[in-house]
Amino acid sequence: MDGVTETIPRTELRTIRRVISDLRKDLFTDAFALRPVPPLDATHPLVREMPQRFRPYAPWLPHAALTAFAFYLMAVAVEIEGADLALVSGVPLLLALYRPVGAWWLSFGGSIVWGLGITDTSVGGTWPWPPTLFASYIAVMVIVAFQNRPRVAGQMLLLTAGFGFAYDLFADWRPTNSFPMVVTSCVIVGAVVARRSLRETKQQVAVQQSATHEERSRRTLLEERATIARELHDVVAHHMSVIAIQAEAAPYRVANPPEELATSFATIRENAVAALTELRRVLGVVRADDPDAYADADPEAPQPTLATLDTLFAGVRAAGLTVEHITTGAVRPLPSGVELSAYRIVQEALSNALRHAPGSTARVEVAYVLGGLGLRIVNGPPTQAVRPSPGMGHGLLGMRERVAMLNGEMTAGAVEEDGGYEVAVFIPAAAVPEAEAPGPEPSGQAPGQAPGQAPGQAPGLKKGPAPEEETMKP
Repeated sequence: MDGVTETIPRTELRTIRRVISDLRKDLFTDAFALRPVPPLDATHPLVREMPQRFRPYAPWLPHAALTAFAFYLMAVAVEIEGADLALVSGVPLLLALYRPVGAWWLSFGGSIVWGLGITDTSVGGTWPWPPTLFASYIAVMVIVAFQNRPRVAGQMLLLTAGFGFAYDLFADWRPTNSFPMVVTSCVIVGAVVARRSLRETKQQVAVQQSATHEERSRRTLLEERATIARELHDVVAHHMSVIAIQAEAAPYRVANPPEELATSFATIRENAVAALTELRRVLGVVRADDPDAYADADPEAPQPTLATLDTLFAGVRAAGLTVEHITTGAVRPLPSGVELSAYRIVQEALSNALRHAPGSTARVEVAYVLGGLGLRIVNGPPTQAVRPSPGMGHGLLGMRERVAMLNGEMTAGAVEEDGGYEVAVFIPAAAVPEAEAPGPEPSGQAPGQAPGQAPGQAPGLKKGPAPEEETMKP
Protein backbone atom coordinates (compact mmCIF):
# COMPACT_ATOMS: atom_id res chain seq x y z
CA MET A 1 0.00 0.00 0.00
CA ASP A 2 2.89 2.32 0.75
CA GLY A 3 4.25 1.63 -2.74
CA VAL A 4 0.95 2.71 -4.29
CA THR A 5 0.79 5.92 -2.27
CA GLU A 6 4.35 6.75 -3.26
CA THR A 7 3.83 5.98 -6.95
CA ILE A 8 0.95 8.40 -7.45
CA PRO A 9 2.80 11.52 -6.27
CA ARG A 10 5.86 10.52 -8.24
CA THR A 11 3.78 10.07 -11.41
CA GLU A 12 2.10 13.42 -10.91
CA LEU A 13 5.44 15.04 -10.22
CA ARG A 14 6.89 13.64 -13.41
CA THR A 15 3.88 14.95 -15.35
CA ILE A 16 4.29 18.41 -13.85
CA ARG A 17 8.00 18.41 -14.63
CA ARG A 18 7.33 17.36 -18.20
CA VAL A 19 4.74 20.12 -18.65
CA ILE A 20 7.11 22.73 -17.24
CA SER A 21 9.93 21.41 -19.42
CA ASP A 22 7.76 21.63 -22.54
CA LEU A 23 6.63 25.13 -21.59
CA ARG A 24 10.19 26.28 -21.09
CA LYS A 25 11.29 24.69 -24.38
CA ASP A 26 8.41 26.15 -26.41
CA LEU A 27 7.93 29.63 -24.97
CA PHE A 28 11.13 30.52 -23.12
CA THR A 29 14.09 28.93 -24.89
CA ASP A 30 15.13 31.18 -27.79
CA ALA A 31 11.82 33.02 -27.53
CA PHE A 32 13.17 35.94 -29.54
CA ALA A 33 14.96 33.79 -32.11
CA LEU A 34 14.50 34.80 -35.74
CA ARG A 35 11.64 32.76 -37.21
CA PRO A 36 10.29 34.86 -40.09
CA VAL A 37 6.90 34.16 -41.58
CA PRO A 38 7.63 32.51 -44.95
CA PRO A 39 6.16 33.99 -48.14
CA LEU A 40 3.42 32.20 -50.00
CA ASP A 41 4.40 29.31 -52.21
CA ALA A 42 4.38 29.84 -55.97
CA THR A 43 1.63 27.21 -56.27
CA HIS A 44 -0.66 28.95 -53.80
CA PRO A 45 -4.07 29.80 -55.35
CA LEU A 46 -3.73 33.45 -54.37
CA VAL A 47 -0.42 33.68 -56.23
CA ARG A 48 -1.68 31.83 -59.31
CA GLU A 49 -4.74 34.07 -59.63
CA MET A 50 -2.77 37.30 -59.55
CA PRO A 51 -2.01 39.13 -62.83
CA GLN A 52 1.35 38.26 -64.34
CA ARG A 53 2.94 41.63 -63.60
CA PHE A 54 2.00 41.46 -59.90
CA ARG A 55 2.84 37.77 -59.45
CA PRO A 56 6.47 38.34 -58.26
CA TYR A 57 5.10 40.41 -55.34
CA ALA A 58 2.11 38.16 -54.56
CA PRO A 59 3.99 35.87 -52.11
CA TRP A 60 4.45 38.84 -49.77
CA LEU A 61 0.76 39.76 -49.61
CA PRO A 62 0.30 38.36 -46.04
CA HIS A 63 3.22 40.45 -44.79
CA ALA A 64 1.81 43.56 -46.43
CA ALA A 65 -1.67 42.88 -45.04
CA LEU A 66 -0.38 42.38 -41.47
CA THR A 67 1.75 45.52 -41.70
CA ALA A 68 -1.23 47.57 -42.92
CA PHE A 69 -3.40 46.07 -40.18
CA ALA A 70 -0.79 46.95 -37.53
CA PHE A 71 -0.60 50.58 -38.65
CA TYR A 72 -4.39 50.77 -38.79
CA LEU A 73 -4.63 49.57 -35.18
CA MET A 74 -1.99 52.08 -34.15
CA ALA A 75 -3.92 54.90 -35.81
CA VAL A 76 -7.14 53.86 -34.06
CA ALA A 77 -5.31 53.48 -30.71
CA VAL A 78 -3.93 57.00 -30.97
CA GLU A 79 -7.48 58.30 -31.36
CA ILE A 80 -8.80 56.21 -28.41
CA GLU A 81 -6.09 56.26 -25.76
CA GLY A 82 -2.90 57.78 -27.12
CA ALA A 83 0.56 56.83 -28.32
CA ASP A 84 1.18 54.35 -25.47
CA LEU A 85 -1.67 52.07 -26.53
CA ALA A 86 -0.63 52.49 -30.16
CA LEU A 87 2.83 51.10 -29.39
CA VAL A 88 1.46 48.23 -27.28
CA SER A 89 -0.99 47.32 -30.04
CA GLY A 90 1.17 47.74 -33.15
CA VAL A 91 4.76 46.86 -32.26
CA PRO A 92 4.08 43.20 -31.23
CA LEU A 93 2.10 42.64 -34.44
CA LEU A 94 4.96 43.96 -36.57
CA LEU A 95 7.51 41.95 -34.59
CA ALA A 96 5.45 38.78 -35.06
CA LEU A 97 6.44 38.73 -38.74
CA TYR A 98 10.01 37.84 -37.73
CA ARG A 99 10.02 36.72 -34.08
CA PRO A 100 6.50 35.36 -33.38
CA VAL A 101 7.06 33.84 -29.91
CA GLY A 102 8.90 36.91 -28.69
CA ALA A 103 6.14 39.10 -30.13
CA TRP A 104 3.56 37.13 -28.16
CA TRP A 105 5.51 37.64 -24.94
CA LEU A 106 5.72 41.35 -25.72
CA SER A 107 1.96 41.52 -26.34
CA PHE A 108 1.24 39.39 -23.25
CA GLY A 109 3.47 41.57 -21.08
CA GLY A 110 1.97 44.72 -22.57
CA SER A 111 -1.50 43.45 -21.68
CA ILE A 112 -0.43 42.89 -18.06
CA VAL A 113 1.23 46.29 -17.80
CA TRP A 114 -1.72 48.01 -19.41
CA GLY A 115 -4.18 46.26 -17.12
CA LEU A 116 -2.21 47.04 -13.98
CA GLY A 117 -0.93 50.51 -14.65
CA ILE A 118 -3.44 52.37 -16.83
CA THR A 119 -6.76 51.46 -15.30
CA ASP A 120 -8.17 54.97 -15.22
CA THR A 121 -8.21 55.43 -18.96
CA SER A 122 -9.91 52.15 -19.83
CA VAL A 123 -13.64 52.38 -20.34
CA GLY A 124 -16.27 49.90 -19.18
CA GLY A 125 -15.88 46.35 -20.36
CA THR A 126 -12.73 46.99 -22.42
CA TRP A 127 -10.40 46.39 -19.47
CA PRO A 128 -7.73 44.94 -19.35
CA TRP A 129 -7.72 44.62 -23.20
CA PRO A 130 -8.75 47.78 -25.06
CA PRO A 131 -10.24 47.11 -28.51
CA THR A 132 -7.03 47.62 -30.47
CA LEU A 133 -4.94 45.56 -28.03
CA PHE A 134 -7.68 42.91 -28.08
CA ALA A 135 -7.41 42.55 -31.87
CA SER A 136 -3.62 42.76 -31.89
CA TYR A 137 -3.23 40.11 -29.18
CA ILE A 138 -5.41 37.59 -31.04
CA ALA A 139 -3.64 38.33 -34.33
CA VAL A 140 -0.25 37.65 -32.73
CA MET A 141 -1.50 34.35 -31.30
CA VAL A 142 -2.78 33.34 -34.74
CA ILE A 143 0.66 33.99 -36.27
CA VAL A 144 2.35 31.95 -33.54
CA ALA A 145 -0.14 29.11 -34.03
CA PHE A 146 0.60 29.09 -37.76
CA GLN A 147 4.34 28.87 -37.12
CA ASN A 148 4.50 26.33 -34.29
CA ARG A 149 3.09 23.03 -33.16
CA PRO A 150 -0.41 22.88 -31.62
CA ARG A 151 1.09 22.45 -28.16
CA VAL A 152 2.40 26.02 -28.26
CA ALA A 153 -1.07 27.35 -29.06
CA GLY A 154 -2.48 25.44 -26.10
CA GLN A 155 0.14 26.91 -23.79
CA MET A 156 -0.63 30.45 -24.94
CA LEU A 157 -4.35 29.92 -24.43
CA LEU A 158 -3.80 28.52 -20.93
CA LEU A 159 -1.63 31.47 -19.91
CA THR A 160 -4.17 33.87 -21.41
CA ALA A 161 -7.02 32.19 -19.55
CA GLY A 162 -5.00 32.26 -16.31
CA PHE A 163 -4.27 35.94 -16.77
CA GLY A 164 -7.94 36.71 -17.42
CA PHE A 165 -9.08 34.61 -14.46
CA ALA A 166 -6.64 36.47 -12.18
CA TYR A 167 -8.09 39.83 -13.25
CA ASP A 168 -11.63 38.60 -12.73
CA LEU A 169 -10.67 37.31 -9.29
CA PHE A 170 -8.77 40.30 -7.93
CA ALA A 171 -10.57 43.12 -9.71
CA ASP A 172 -14.17 42.40 -8.94
CA TRP A 173 -14.80 46.09 -8.43
CA ARG A 174 -14.98 46.67 -12.22
CA PRO A 175 -16.12 44.67 -15.28
CA THR A 176 -13.51 43.00 -17.52
CA ASN A 177 -13.44 41.52 -20.98
CA SER A 178 -11.45 38.47 -19.93
CA PHE A 179 -14.21 36.02 -20.80
CA PRO A 180 -14.72 37.42 -24.33
CA MET A 181 -10.97 37.33 -24.83
CA VAL A 182 -10.69 33.67 -23.75
CA VAL A 183 -13.67 32.56 -25.82
CA THR A 184 -12.67 34.51 -28.93
CA SER A 185 -9.04 33.42 -28.80
CA CYS A 186 -10.00 29.77 -28.24
CA VAL A 187 -12.35 29.80 -31.22
CA ILE A 188 -10.02 31.61 -33.63
CA VAL A 189 -6.76 29.98 -32.58
CA GLY A 190 -8.47 26.60 -32.33
CA ALA A 191 -9.71 26.95 -35.91
CA VAL A 192 -6.21 27.85 -37.06
CA VAL A 193 -4.70 24.86 -35.28
CA ALA A 194 -7.37 22.53 -36.68
CA ARG A 195 -6.78 23.77 -40.22
CA ARG A 196 -3.02 23.44 -39.87
CA SER A 197 -3.33 19.94 -38.44
CA LEU A 198 -5.67 18.92 -41.26
CA ARG A 199 -3.23 20.25 -43.86
CA GLU A 200 -0.31 18.39 -42.29
CA THR A 201 -2.39 15.21 -42.11
CA LYS A 202 -3.24 15.49 -45.79
CA GLN A 203 0.42 15.99 -46.63
CA GLN A 204 1.39 12.92 -44.63
CA VAL A 205 -1.33 10.88 -46.31
CA ALA A 206 -0.15 12.09 -49.72
CA VAL A 207 3.44 11.12 -48.91
CA GLN A 208 2.29 7.72 -47.66
CA GLN A 209 0.16 7.16 -50.75
CA SER A 210 3.08 8.12 -52.97
CA ALA A 211 5.35 5.67 -51.16
CA THR A 212 2.69 2.97 -51.40
CA HIS A 213 2.24 3.62 -55.11
CA GLU A 214 5.99 3.44 -55.71
CA GLU A 215 6.24 0.21 -53.73
CA ARG A 216 3.31 -1.28 -55.64
CA SER A 217 4.86 -0.24 -58.94
CA ARG A 218 8.20 -1.73 -57.96
CA ARG A 219 6.57 -4.99 -56.91
CA THR A 220 4.55 -5.11 -60.12
CA LEU A 221 7.68 -4.47 -62.16
CA LEU A 222 9.45 -7.36 -60.44
CA GLU A 223 6.47 -9.62 -61.06
CA GLU A 224 6.43 -8.56 -64.70
CA ARG A 225 10.11 -9.34 -65.05
CA ALA A 226 9.48 -12.76 -63.55
CA THR A 227 6.70 -13.30 -66.08
CA ILE A 228 9.00 -12.31 -68.94
CA ALA A 229 11.69 -14.63 -67.59
CA ARG A 230 9.25 -17.55 -67.47
CA GLU A 231 8.11 -16.90 -71.02
CA LEU A 232 11.58 -16.40 -72.45
CA HIS A 233 12.73 -19.57 -70.73
CA ASP A 234 10.89 -21.58 -73.36
CA VAL A 235 12.45 -19.53 -76.15
CA VAL A 236 15.98 -19.94 -74.81
CA ALA A 237 15.36 -23.58 -73.90
CA HIS A 238 14.29 -24.23 -77.49
CA HIS A 239 17.55 -22.95 -78.93
CA MET A 240 19.69 -24.67 -76.30
CA SER A 241 17.84 -27.94 -76.87
CA VAL A 242 18.46 -27.65 -80.61
CA ILE A 243 22.16 -27.16 -79.93
CA ALA A 244 22.24 -30.20 -77.64
CA ILE A 245 20.35 -32.37 -80.15
CA GLN A 246 22.45 -31.31 -83.13
CA ALA A 247 25.68 -31.76 -81.19
CA GLU A 248 24.65 -35.28 -80.16
CA ALA A 249 23.52 -36.31 -83.65
CA ALA A 250 26.36 -34.70 -85.62
CA PRO A 251 29.00 -37.45 -85.08
CA TYR A 252 26.58 -40.08 -86.44
CA ARG A 253 26.12 -38.19 -89.71
CA VAL A 254 29.78 -38.56 -90.65
CA ALA A 255 31.42 -41.90 -91.31
CA ASN A 256 34.35 -42.54 -89.03
CA PRO A 257 34.50 -39.01 -87.50
CA PRO A 258 37.81 -37.99 -85.95
CA GLU A 259 38.03 -38.47 -82.22
CA GLU A 260 38.72 -34.76 -81.74
CA LEU A 261 35.52 -33.88 -83.62
CA ALA A 262 33.44 -36.31 -81.56
CA THR A 263 34.95 -34.91 -78.37
CA SER A 264 34.15 -31.33 -79.44
CA PHE A 265 30.53 -32.19 -80.16
CA ALA A 266 30.27 -34.00 -76.82
CA THR A 267 31.65 -30.92 -75.08
CA ILE A 268 29.13 -28.72 -76.91
CA ARG A 269 26.27 -30.96 -75.83
CA GLU A 270 27.48 -31.05 -72.20
CA ASN A 271 27.71 -27.26 -72.12
CA ALA A 272 24.24 -26.90 -73.63
CA VAL A 273 22.74 -29.27 -71.06
CA ALA A 274 24.60 -27.46 -68.25
CA ALA A 275 23.25 -24.14 -69.56
CA LEU A 276 19.72 -25.55 -69.51
CA THR A 277 20.23 -26.71 -65.94
CA GLU A 278 21.47 -23.29 -64.85
CA LEU A 279 18.59 -21.67 -66.71
CA ARG A 280 16.09 -23.80 -64.79
CA ARG A 281 17.86 -22.93 -61.55
CA VAL A 282 17.63 -19.19 -62.26
CA LEU A 283 14.02 -19.54 -63.28
CA GLY A 284 13.30 -21.22 -59.96
CA VAL A 285 14.29 -18.00 -58.21
CA VAL A 286 11.75 -15.89 -60.13
CA ARG A 287 8.98 -18.48 -60.40
CA ALA A 288 5.47 -17.65 -59.18
CA ASP A 289 4.67 -18.17 -55.51
CA ASP A 290 1.71 -20.31 -56.54
CA PRO A 291 3.07 -23.40 -58.35
CA ASP A 292 -0.41 -24.22 -59.65
CA ALA A 293 -1.02 -20.79 -61.14
CA TYR A 294 -0.64 -22.15 -64.68
CA ALA A 295 -2.04 -25.61 -64.27
CA ASP A 296 -5.11 -24.90 -66.38
CA ALA A 297 -3.23 -24.43 -69.65
CA ASP A 298 -2.28 -27.04 -72.15
CA PRO A 299 1.29 -28.09 -71.23
CA GLU A 300 2.00 -28.82 -74.90
CA ALA A 301 0.86 -25.40 -76.15
CA PRO A 302 3.65 -23.44 -77.87
CA GLN A 303 4.49 -19.87 -77.04
CA PRO A 304 2.28 -17.43 -79.00
CA THR A 305 3.67 -15.50 -81.97
CA LEU A 306 2.39 -12.87 -84.36
CA ALA A 307 1.04 -15.67 -86.56
CA THR A 308 -1.47 -16.50 -83.81
CA LEU A 309 -2.90 -12.99 -83.50
CA ASP A 310 -6.08 -14.03 -85.30
CA THR A 311 -6.91 -16.35 -82.41
CA LEU A 312 -6.39 -13.48 -79.99
CA PHE A 313 -8.60 -11.19 -82.06
CA ALA A 314 -11.34 -13.78 -82.14
CA GLY A 315 -11.42 -13.96 -78.37
CA VAL A 316 -11.41 -10.18 -78.01
CA ARG A 317 -14.24 -9.80 -80.51
CA ALA A 318 -16.23 -12.38 -78.60
CA ALA A 319 -15.75 -10.23 -75.48
CA GLY A 320 -17.44 -7.27 -77.22
CA LEU A 321 -14.54 -5.26 -78.70
CA THR A 322 -14.47 -4.57 -82.42
CA VAL A 323 -10.93 -5.11 -83.71
CA GLU A 324 -9.46 -4.14 -87.08
CA HIS A 325 -6.16 -5.74 -88.06
CA ILE A 326 -3.78 -4.18 -90.59
CA THR A 327 -0.43 -5.67 -91.58
CA THR A 328 2.00 -3.67 -93.73
CA GLY A 329 5.36 -4.60 -95.15
CA ALA A 330 6.79 -7.96 -96.14
CA VAL A 331 5.94 -10.51 -93.48
CA ARG A 332 9.11 -12.30 -92.41
CA PRO A 333 10.15 -14.53 -89.52
CA LEU A 334 11.54 -12.64 -86.51
CA PRO A 335 13.45 -13.81 -83.44
CA SER A 336 11.30 -15.80 -81.02
CA GLY A 337 11.70 -13.25 -78.23
CA VAL A 338 10.52 -10.44 -80.49
CA GLU A 339 7.51 -12.45 -81.68
CA LEU A 340 6.51 -13.34 -78.14
CA SER A 341 6.93 -9.80 -76.76
CA ALA A 342 5.03 -8.28 -79.68
CA TYR A 343 2.15 -10.68 -79.11
CA ARG A 344 2.03 -9.87 -75.39
CA ILE A 345 2.07 -6.13 -76.06
CA VAL A 346 -0.88 -6.41 -78.44
CA GLN A 347 -2.66 -8.65 -75.94
CA GLU A 348 -2.13 -6.19 -73.10
CA ALA A 349 -3.21 -3.18 -75.16
CA LEU A 350 -6.44 -4.90 -76.19
CA SER A 351 -7.01 -5.95 -72.59
CA ASN A 352 -6.72 -2.28 -71.62
CA ALA A 353 -9.29 -1.37 -74.25
CA LEU A 354 -11.69 -4.02 -72.97
CA ARG A 355 -11.37 -2.76 -69.39
CA HIS A 356 -11.32 0.96 -69.87
CA ALA A 357 -13.07 1.54 -73.21
CA PRO A 358 -15.89 -1.03 -73.40
CA GLY A 359 -17.88 -0.92 -76.59
CA SER A 360 -15.16 0.93 -78.51
CA THR A 361 -13.37 0.02 -81.73
CA ALA A 362 -9.70 -0.93 -81.74
CA ARG A 363 -7.22 -0.98 -84.60
CA VAL A 364 -4.05 -3.06 -84.52
CA GLU A 365 -1.34 -2.15 -87.03
CA VAL A 366 1.64 -4.46 -87.46
CA ALA A 367 4.36 -3.00 -89.69
CA TYR A 368 7.35 -5.03 -90.87
CA VAL A 369 9.79 -2.23 -91.55
CA LEU A 370 13.47 -2.11 -92.34
CA GLY A 371 15.40 -2.93 -89.22
CA GLY A 372 12.57 -3.94 -86.97
CA LEU A 373 8.89 -4.30 -86.18
CA GLY A 374 6.38 -1.53 -85.57
CA LEU A 375 3.18 -1.91 -83.56
CA ARG A 376 0.36 0.59 -83.15
CA ILE A 377 -2.76 -0.20 -81.14
CA VAL A 378 -5.43 2.50 -81.05
CA ASN A 379 -8.84 2.32 -79.42
CA GLY A 380 -11.67 4.83 -79.42
CA PRO A 381 -13.52 6.31 -76.44
CA PRO A 382 -15.83 4.04 -74.42
CA THR A 383 -19.45 3.81 -75.48
CA GLN A 384 -20.55 1.86 -72.41
CA ALA A 385 -20.22 2.37 -68.67
CA VAL A 386 -16.68 1.71 -67.46
CA ARG A 387 -16.63 -0.71 -64.58
CA PRO A 388 -14.11 -0.27 -61.76
CA SER A 389 -11.01 -2.37 -62.28
CA PRO A 390 -9.24 -3.13 -58.99
CA GLY A 391 -6.05 -4.34 -60.63
CA MET A 392 -5.58 -1.47 -63.04
CA GLY A 393 -2.61 0.83 -63.22
CA HIS A 394 0.35 -1.42 -64.04
CA GLY A 395 -0.14 -2.87 -67.52
CA LEU A 396 2.05 -0.26 -69.19
CA LEU A 397 4.88 -1.20 -66.85
CA GLY A 398 4.94 -4.66 -68.39
CA MET A 399 4.85 -3.28 -71.93
CA ARG A 400 7.69 -0.86 -71.26
CA GLU A 401 9.73 -3.61 -69.60
CA ARG A 402 9.38 -5.87 -72.64
CA VAL A 403 10.26 -3.05 -75.03
CA ALA A 404 13.25 -1.97 -72.93
CA MET A 405 14.48 -5.58 -72.83
CA LEU A 406 14.62 -5.57 -76.64
CA ASN A 407 16.17 -2.05 -76.87
CA GLY A 408 13.00 -0.69 -78.44
CA GLU A 409 10.96 2.47 -78.06
CA MET A 410 7.41 2.96 -76.84
CA THR A 411 4.95 5.81 -76.48
CA ALA A 412 1.51 5.67 -74.93
CA GLY A 413 -1.10 8.33 -74.28
CA ALA A 414 -4.56 9.65 -74.92
CA VAL A 415 -5.67 10.65 -78.41
CA GLU A 416 -6.75 14.28 -78.29
CA GLU A 417 -9.03 14.07 -81.33
CA ASP A 418 -11.56 11.56 -80.03
CA GLY A 419 -10.53 10.82 -76.43
CA GLY A 420 -9.24 7.32 -77.21
CA TYR A 421 -5.88 5.80 -76.35
CA GLU A 422 -2.84 4.88 -78.44
CA VAL A 423 0.15 2.61 -77.86
CA ALA A 424 3.00 2.82 -80.38
CA VAL A 425 6.02 0.50 -80.23
CA PHE A 426 9.11 -0.05 -82.35
CA ILE A 427 11.28 -3.11 -81.72
CA PRO A 428 14.58 -3.37 -83.60
CA ALA A 429 14.98 -6.87 -85.02
CA ALA A 430 16.76 -8.52 -87.90
CA ALA A 431 15.06 -11.13 -90.01
CA VAL A 432 15.65 -14.75 -89.08
CA PRO A 433 17.12 -16.88 -91.88
CA GLU A 434 14.75 -19.50 -93.21
CA ALA A 435 17.02 -22.28 -92.00
CA GLU A 436 16.76 -20.95 -88.43
CA ALA A 437 13.06 -20.25 -88.50
CA PRO A 438 10.97 -22.34 -86.08
CA GLY A 439 9.91 -25.59 -87.68
CA PRO A 440 10.04 -29.37 -87.37
CA GLU A 441 13.26 -30.72 -85.96
CA PRO A 442 15.11 -33.95 -86.60
CA SER A 443 14.03 -37.21 -85.02
CA GLY A 444 10.42 -36.05 -84.93
CA GLN A 445 10.97 -33.85 -81.89
CA ALA A 446 9.06 -30.64 -81.26
CA PRO A 447 10.83 -27.28 -80.95
CA GLY A 448 12.71 -27.05 -77.69
CA GLN A 449 12.33 -30.80 -76.96
CA ALA A 450 15.36 -32.49 -75.53
CA PRO A 451 16.00 -36.23 -75.85
CA GLY A 452 13.57 -38.20 -73.72
CA GLN A 453 11.47 -35.12 -73.04
CA ALA A 454 7.71 -34.97 -73.42
CA PRO A 455 6.44 -32.84 -76.31
CA GLY A 456 6.07 -29.15 -75.50
CA GLN A 457 7.86 -29.50 -72.16
CA ALA A 458 10.97 -27.49 -71.36
CA PRO A 459 13.77 -29.54 -69.78
CA GLY A 460 12.97 -30.03 -66.11
CA LEU A 461 10.15 -27.50 -66.06
CA LYS A 462 6.45 -27.85 -66.60
CA LYS A 463 5.31 -25.16 -68.95
CA GLY A 464 2.19 -23.14 -68.24
CA PRO A 465 0.41 -20.05 -69.46
CA ALA A 466 1.60 -16.57 -68.73
CA PRO A 467 -0.35 -14.92 -65.89
CA GLU A 468 -2.90 -12.33 -66.77
CA GLU A 469 -1.16 -9.00 -66.47
CA GLU A 470 -2.51 -5.94 -64.78
CA THR A 471 -3.37 -2.97 -66.91
CA MET A 472 -3.05 0.75 -66.66
CA LYS A 473 -6.00 2.97 -67.20
CA PRO A 474 -5.57 5.24 -70.22
